[in-house]
Amino acid sequence: MVEKTYNEIKTIKEYALVNKVPIMVDDSIDFIISKIHQKRVKKVLEIGTAIGYSAIMMALSSPNLIVTSIEKDKDRYLEAVKNIKKFELEDRITLIYNDALDVLLKEKYDLILIDAAKSKNLDFFNKFEKNLEPNGIIITDNLSFHGYVEQEPSQIQNRNIRALVRKIRNYIDFLENNIKYKTTFYEIGDGLSVTEKRM
Repeated sequence: MVEKTYNEIKTIKEYALVNKVPIMVDDSIDFIISKIHQKRVKKVLEIGTAIGYSAIMMALSSPNLIVTSIEKDKDRYLEAVKNIKKFELEDRITLIYNDALDVLLKEKYDLILIDAAKSKNLDFFNKFEKNLEPNGIIITDNLSFHGYVEQEPSQIQNRNIRALVRKIRNYIDFLENNIKYKTTFYEIGDGLSVTEKRM
């Protein structure tokens, strides 16, 4: 069983590499799993399923964990459906095919993972913060954006990347200066943050 699981995960990673689908790096998913155990997380909302890799890894890490994951790209969503079936996790991972900003959820979650369009991090945060349990955490991935965020704007040749980096920096400023939430930043993977409500 363990070997089968390992091989299936390896297949997903290889598919992501060949098809240029961005999935979470090992250091980041390991960190998130450690937070799931530390905070005794039972319910996760993931913004950005891609092909289901991180949702599967989170579900495999804890037998009672329930994941709701949103993806707007049809091909990636369909691939995620296939991958989740391979692991027989359909009863614990619910996939929603839609733009996250059009999804209305009433439930509360112990962990909200933001890992979708980086330019919309702030929009996702503002929309879904009401779905966070009082002691819950919001984790945002890719805050370094391949090292571009640490560069001087004038050094970034591509105008689209420059605009995207500006939005990521604005989001980081929002987190740093938010009186309602406390955020810790980690140089893990492609840079991530852990945000929790101030007591």
